[in-house]
Amino acid sequence: MGNIMLLAALLLGAFNVRQDFAAGESVRAMIDSLKEDLPDSTDEETTLLPTYMMDPDQEMPVKMINGQEYIGVLTIPSLDLELPIIGEWSYPRLKISPCRYTGSVYRDDMILMAHNYAAHFGKIRNLQAGDEVLFTDMENHTFTYEVVETEILMPKAVEEMESGEWDLTLFTCTLGGRTRVTVRCERQRFYETRSNAS
Repeated sequence: MGNIMLLAALLLGAFNVRQDFAAGESVRAMIDSLKEDLPDSTDEETTLLPTYMMDPDQEMPVKMINGQEYIGVLTIPSLDLELPIIGEWSYPRLKISPCRYTGSVYRDDMILMAHNYAAHFGKIRNLQAGDEVLFTDMENHTFTYEVVETEILMPKAVEEMESGEWDLTLFTCTLGGRTRVTVRCERQRFYETRSNAS
């Protein structure tokens, strides 16, 4: 019986490693494709008021890749992560990439979710207050955030997840799915383009 349990644990571990590897490969392929279609910014663009500032309730622009609508790229420099973000979540989509749970970057109420794969949000528990988080939409507008706090919430604590006036929230399940690591962020700069930020 002990050998059977050990074999089952090894098989489960191998399955998890395989899924984590596949998630990482998927993310790397999507990032390259998304970056190809980001528009170049111009001097004129930086002087004009972006449309999302005049209408924050507008839909976020998307790019369709392999049947999925992506809304942008999340970058977390301290974790060396650059992740494509799918516009609507579902369990099958979460195996591909992090997803938007709800909200919009334009309204400062976006919540992003992902599996705890190392290539997705598995490392966000290591974020510290003051760490930088960037989100670039499909029109190459980059929004800069600062981590404010990390919370541990119960899986069914939907109201708590959506409460508060956080500009950006990231969350993932802990190993075993008993709780959720939840990272709360505040936006730091009002508007910039990726080319101006570099």
